[in-house]
Amino acid sequence: MSPSANTKAKAAKVDDIAAYMREKGAKARAASRALARADTGAKNACLFALAEILLAESKAILEANAADMREGRSRKLDDALLDRLELNPDRVAAMADGVRQVANLPDPVGELSDLKQRPSGIQVGRMRAPLGVVGIIYESRPNVTADAAALCLKSGNAAILRGGSEALQSNLAIARCIERALVETGLPREAVQVLDITDRRTVTEMVAMPEFIDVIIPRGGKGLVAAVAEAARVPVIKHLDGICHVYIDADADLEKAVAVAVNAKTQRYGTCNTMETLLVDVAIAERVLPTLGEIYAEAGVEIRGCERTRRILTDARPATEEDWRTEYLAPILSVRVVDSLDQAIDHIETYGSHHTDAIVTENYSKVRRFLREVDSSSVMVNASTRFADGYEYGLGAEIGISTDKFHARGPVGLEGLTSLKWVVLGDGSVR
Repeated sequence: MSPSANTKAKAAKVDDIAAYMREKGAKARAASRALARADTGAKNACLFALAEILLAESKAILEANAADMREGRSRKLDDALLDRLELNPDRVAAMADGVRQVANLPDPVGELSDLKQRPSGIQVGRMRAPLGVVGIIYESRPNVTADAAALCLKSGNAAILRGGSEALQSNLAIARCIERALVETGLPREAVQVLDITDRRTVTEMVAMPEFIDVIIPRGGKGLVAAVAEAARVPVIKHLDGICHVYIDADADLEKAVAVAVNAKTQRYGTCNTMETLLVDVAIAERVLPTLGEIYAEAGVEIRGCERTRRILTDARPATEEDWRTEYLAPILSVRVVDSLDQAIDHIETYGSHHTDAIVTENYSKVRRFLREVDSSSVMVNASTRFADGYEYGLGAEIGISTDKFHARGPVGLEGLTSLKWVVLGDGSVR
């Protein structure tokens, strides 16, 4: 297609978003039926091919990403957004490795479980089946394009992917790799469709097409996720924000406490599993906070503390009520000294977002209480909140993190993209 013809075609799409999206939806629905029939070998062949193509096309992907980064800087996008947007050779390699990991995971589709013989002679069990068509709306991170494609393909689902305008060139470069892998391995070209326009009306249409899309997964800022959840006529798997806590208990090992608290905050600032509030038991505060204060200061982390925190860390700014409720996604940390495990759990319940919370302690009884009473999608012991990630959990990659309780919770991998149906096996059985 010539440049002028391509421009006209794109303009036509923008003029009739509803028709454009319905066409995408119809193609995805047809592809989902073909994918549901695909065997594990065919799906794995596509994923291994995709991993090799991503590496082979690394230069083209990075050039496209560089164009997005230049545009992002000219638009004065904030540092956290730019960090999520940026690709480098290591991140492209990690993207390819994530695709391979998904290929090497057991295929959940068709898995039979809980098969039991009934007195009537029938056998009753449950089988995992694809959800059908998954719509994913996301911002910034181009790696989501590859991760989502891999997980949806392996779980037998077609996907419609709508990235943000800030990552359009990166996403389209990755989309070309996905399309090539699909065609080369004989799977439907439309099994993964990356929208090539980012008009906001595409989101409005996506969330209102239950005849074509079975579930929507929004990945992005709180505003995006809330807007999608409010407007959707399709089930949504979501989390609004990641206000994650680390609680250093009175019985903590100081070396472990410092390692966990530093990593949870400084390993990467712009992610939903980064610690935003540090809770420290009063019995250990004067022993651990000075060390942490020095390390955070060297890392450029601004501390906003309660009154007792500021008596120990005199350079800390006063924390407001709003600070406890804020997902900074930046080198800013709220710190509160608490009287007990009970007060720490109360704080997490009051201000947390049910995403990821951790305790550092050597007290087994407190570990059991924390695990049982903290109502979050991931609860950790003596480990950084940064581990709340599908890759780290052995899922190969994740389609997102859910803080809902239905249908999936925590990092959503292959099983989260399937449902269970009842199956009955008989032998001419009648009732």
